[in-house]
Amino acid sequence: MRKLTSGDLRELNLLKHYRIIRKWACKTNKLNDADLELLIYLEAVDLFTKQDFKTGTYSYSWDNRRWNRLLKEGWIVVWRKRNRTTQKYHIYKVSLKCKQLISRMYRIMLGEEDMPSNKLNNNYMDVVLKASINNVNKDKTR
Repeated sequence: MRKLTSGDLRELNLLKHYRIIRKWACKTNKLNDADLELLIYLEAVDLFTKQDFKTGTYSYSWDNRRWNRLLKEGWIVVWRKRNRTTQKYHIYKVSLKCKQLISRMYRIMLGEEDMPSNKLNNNYMDVVLKASINNVNKDKTR
């Protein structure tokens, strides 16, 4: 198996429309940018503890409610509960909902799927986002 290089990634143009895709994902799923990027990080980690979550949040804006909000909204789920004897802490993973969102973002980045814009409102920011989404969907070189 051949190792990927920076040139290979550049040819894929993965980051060409990342900002618009991220804005769409955040808007349609009621997440903020830091939450989404943290979920992408945690999905790559696979299984994690609350301490791993705290370590992952060091590069994002401080939000002491983030953990509870992501857990309550179903973005993070308990994979293994603690039992106070052999397992001293819970182990978590991102939920199926989160994995599906991230997979969908990758498919959009690769041009395998178009972004829907029908869930957006008609305020100014949503109109601008719709125009950007239409431009991304028309770009067949992504």
